[in-house]
Amino acid sequence: MFGDKERAKKEILEHWKAANDNSDEKLINYELMATRTHDYPYSMPGLIACEAAAIMGGEETHWDYFDRIQKAHLTECLDITTEEVQIMCAKDIGLDENAFRKLLNDEKTKQLVEQNLELARDWGITGVPSLVIDEKYLISGALKKESLKKQLLKIANEEML
Repeated sequence: MFGDKERAKKEILEHWKAANDNSDEKLINYELMATRTHDYPYSMPGLIACEAAAIMGGEETHWDYFDRIQKAHLTECLDITTEEVQIMCAKDIGLDENAFRKLLNDEKTKQLVEQNLELARDWGITGVPSLVIDEKYLISGALKKESLKKQLLKIANEEML
């Protein structure tokens, strides 16, 4: 998509810098990210890990895990594609390491992720973040609050007609 790994890293780092600049919390450590030598992570390992957490504890556990792995990625700048980091995150939120490891490597967990990706494609989602409202409206991209508010108001007005 980006041509090569170096161009990908540069573009992604610029995206994370902009996202951090627009955030009140400033949790993205893009300067530390720039020093890391591991390949920039791709989505599937993290998606499988989040699904494994969801299987173990439901939606709340999914989001607890998501928050922890995002911190590992964006703040600690760890390679979240590695099983070692994924398991560390699972243990940090109180999940059983052996059960989590088994689910990480279970083909059924990957199949659940693939089903979710198919649903996302059906809804027209091509990137993150994306917000689907009433299975009818799609808002894509990391938008500033004012832009998001305008789009939500537009949808609300359309629904009132």
